[in-house]
Amino acid sequence: MNFYAARQPILDKSKKLFAYELLFRDSIDNVFPDIDGDEATSKMVEASQFNMGISEFTGSKPAFINFTLETLSKGYPEMLTPDELVVEILETVKPGKKLLSLCKDLHHKGYTLALDDYEHQSVWAHFYPFIKIIKIDIQKSSIAEIKEVLSAIKDYPHIKMLAEKVETYEEYNQMLEFGFDYFQGYFFAKPEMIKTRNLSPSQLVMAELLYETSKTELDLNSITSVFERDVSLSYKLLRYANSAIFKRRNEISTIKQALVILGSGELKRFIGLMFAITANPDKPSELINLAMTRAKFCELVAKDIPSQLDMSIAFLTGLLSMIDAILDESMANILEKLPLSREIKDPLLTKKGVMAALIKLVELIEQADWDKTTLVMKKLKLDKDKVVEHYNQAVAWADEQTQATA
Repeated sequence: MNFYAARQPILDKSKKLFAYELLFRDSIDNVFPDIDGDEATSKMVEASQFNMGISEFTGSKPAFINFTLETLSKGYPEMLTPDELVVEILETVKPGKKLLSLCKDLHHKGYTLALDDYEHQSVWAHFYPFIKIIKIDIQKSSIAEIKEVLSAIKDYPHIKMLAEKVETYEEYNQMLEFGFDYFQGYFFAKPEMIKTRNLSPSQLVMAELLYETSKTELDLNSITSVFERDVSLSYKLLRYANSAIFKRRNEISTIKQALVILGSGELKRFIGLMFAITANPDKPSELINLAMTRAKFCELVAKDIPSQLDMSIAFLTGLLSMIDAILDESMANILEKLPLSREIKDPLLTKKGVMAALIKLVELIEQADWDKTTLVMKKLKLDKDKVVEHYNQAVAWADEQTQATA
């Protein structure tokens, strides 16, 4: 059974990954209001438990999953372990004796409970001893309402506050000042500010490598000489080439040997990833992970598109689609400094063409905008089941690469 889920990262105060919320639909045709919420949740749990394993989709981080009163009553949370699940009680569930009893039981069994899109009512105070996380949609809640919640829970220091739909760094900083512990939203995937600056020496080396590997015929001597000028980069290349993901029998010990064995496609992927990773070490690691997921997704889907996009170009374009957020500079300024082909630059700048539509597709999946996702897939003549499979593969691959290139 294929299942269609997007994962949205939840970061802590230090902008480090804490958990993922899984946003699930049984299929793209069968989007949420068209199927029963209980059925959607039960199929999410079923697929996570028996099909691919929830930890494979969340990189061993906890998964926030929505539950209705009915799915709580049926005991679906207990199909997953307390370590891999945060039980998120939907905002549509009304507080009452039955819900309170279920919360007490799950709490005593070690499960973490969260209240989703919380709007304060005094009756919820009965639940506070068993609740560990309260989620606030900061786009819906006023500052006065947020302060009311903070005041209500002041005698329950075990309760952590999670700000949802945080879209800008200004909002992140404001909620941080209010004492929020966790943050969900794409504030980290947008530039903090637009500014102009020169590329650092290490970034210039990476830019030179991007240029060299964009040529039709690779010049191994030129590429080797660039690597040899940067000891740290050479070490990372050898470490990557010898990593467990390639399952090699013999150790690779020289730069040229690594370049030959990796091959053109894998080398281009490595250089693209290293450029993203080294571009701004102060950025949240999840931003790089998201860029990697986009890159792999674009590469996988490129071979299914009738216009036959070049897979290497698709990979690099997907990766660079977030370079403005990574470098905190406008896309136009960054691409002006990078010696890249028009095949890569044009989709990122004009937002037109097949490659741009492919990037738009993965953005919509990230946002769990299923209706628009369907429209873009039809435009690109893509099979929905393959798109689901490719997205899941890209997520797993990005998690694996993050560990291999760390």
